[in-house]
Amino acid sequence: MFKRNGITAQQKQRIFLKIRPVLAKHLEIEEDKIFFSSKLVGELGADSLEAIEIIMDFEEMFKIEILDTEAEKMQTVEDIVMYLAERLNT
Repeated sequence: MFKRNGITAQQKQRIFLKIRPVLAKHLEIEEDKIFFSSKLVGELGADSLEAIEIIMDFEEMFKIEILDTEAEKMQTVEDIVMYLAERLNT
């Protein structure tokens, strides 16, 4: 899905721990139910409106713009983490 060049496990973990509370708040679930492999739609119960709101929160949190074409590729929490790691690593 997204490149993994130069992204360390520590970077991934740091981003995961930062976005997990946002996901939990939006989806009204416990943070410990959110894993790298969790699918936003289906497993975590996000609908398309929630997914848009989540992406908007990440844009504000990380001071970046996420194109709709990129957001559509984000199916799992790991997809989000990798995208953010790549954007913040450049």
